[in-house]
Amino acid sequence: MNSELRRRKLKESNGRPLPKRKRKDADTSSLHRSLLCLILSGTILTVFIILYIDYIPWHLGHRTVDSIAKRFGYDKPVHAVVIDAGSTGSRVLAFTFHEAYLDGHLILDKELFEYTKPGISVFADKPEKAAASISTLLEKAKKEIPKEYWSKTPLILRATAGLRLLPQEKAENLLNTLRAMFKKTPFVTNDDSVAIMDGTDEGIFSWFTVNFLLERIGGNAARTVAALDLGGGSTQVTFSPTTPETLSQTEHIHQAIAPQGSIPVFTNSYLGLGLMAARKEVITYNNNGLVNITSECVNPIISNKKFHYAGVDYLVSGLKENYPTIKVPGNSYTTAEERPIVSFDTCSEIVTSYIRSIAKPIGELPHKQINAFSYYFDRAAEVALIDERKGGLVKVSQFKTAAQNVCKQANADQPFMCLDLTFIWSLLENGFGLRADTNIFLFKKVNGHEISWALGVAYSLLKGR
Repeated sequence: MNSELRRRKLKESNGRPLPKRKRKDADTSSLHRSLLCLILSGTILTVFIILYIDYIPWHLGHRTVDSIAKRFGYDKPVHAVVIDAGSTGSRVLAFTFHEAYLDGHLILDKELFEYTKPGISVFADKPEKAAASISTLLEKAKKEIPKEYWSKTPLILRATAGLRLLPQEKAENLLNTLRAMFKKTPFVTNDDSVAIMDGTDEGIFSWFTVNFLLERIGGNAARTVAALDLGGGSTQVTFSPTTPETLSQTEHIHQAIAPQGSIPVFTNSYLGLGLMAARKEVITYNNNGLVNITSECVNPIISNKKFHYAGVDYLVSGLKENYPTIKVPGNSYTTAEERPIVSFDTCSEIVTSYIRSIAKPIGELPHKQINAFSYYFDRAAEVALIDERKGGLVKVSQFKTAAQNVCKQANADQPFMCLDLTFIWSLLENGFGLRADTNIFLFKKVNGHEISWALGVAYSLLKGR
């Protein structure tokens, strides 16, 4: 009876069931409220991210958003291949980036780095051998980059001081041979893909690479560091200027690429103050153009040591008479002996005279955080001033102390180390005006990535600047 009554109450007089209570309307209203909350939350979060990114270092906010985007597959890979044809060897760097989700700037994922000796300038009279050397490097790049990306990947070669020092006709003949070879590659090339790099560009792109890898670039230029690059034929000094004295040197002020536009930098390139170029000038001091030479910066035990530079083979020896010595204590079976050494004072005088003929102190540089690489790193690692894998921090005075110590040693395996260290110390202190207690950070890699101007070139190439 009761159940029948309940069934009847659920029907209208026409026998149709009554509409359900307004549960659906309530659900719809709840859904609308949820969507509205979601939209408002998303809007607030977006505004927060934008404001937050404006107040934190550029890379931190972008990295957070990019990491989230990458998890959902929003990472578009792009590639570039750069050949660094240096004075002492050629390097290929094949870069893989992806575009950041927020603003499309490039984030470096990995790179291939391969090196071959000698530099292509050695083949000035046989350009086909230079082409063969570069072709070997390109084959390695092809293995690194997926084939489906070859037709979208730009390829560029930039020669540095080694070719700048060649006669123009020989350099151009060599470059034309390489241009012809580049046209046959599957990568993207044009008439400007093979050229000699200006020393100014070398400095700017090296500066970009250091600051990009250290995540110092973007936003506040005051966070950037100075970059010192010591190559074989030239050296570069680049930093973001702030003082009126530096800014007034308009011939050295240029715009450097940056993810958020451009940054004005001071850069100066010194042709002839690369380590090998300076070594050649010092050992040939007072030798009247001879190839059989005697140098006061080489230990007297060294005889006819071959040194090749700019197509010339020099046979280098230390002094054979009137050379300084040091008394080495003997043991219970031997008496003290006199060993020949290099006079650091005499050698440094020759070195400093040459440096001062080209460079002069840069007033603002000692006040910057300085990062140095290339031969600065190599020589410091070879005499254990830094860890050869990690790099490290040194003072300018440590290069001087190391030079003084090495000059007292007769080392046939490293006959030019005394000269090289003396040059590096004097270049920093007498050439650039750094104090003896100035700290210098020395690195070869940052987060596993090679420090090379090639990264700056690749970034600029892909961003079309």
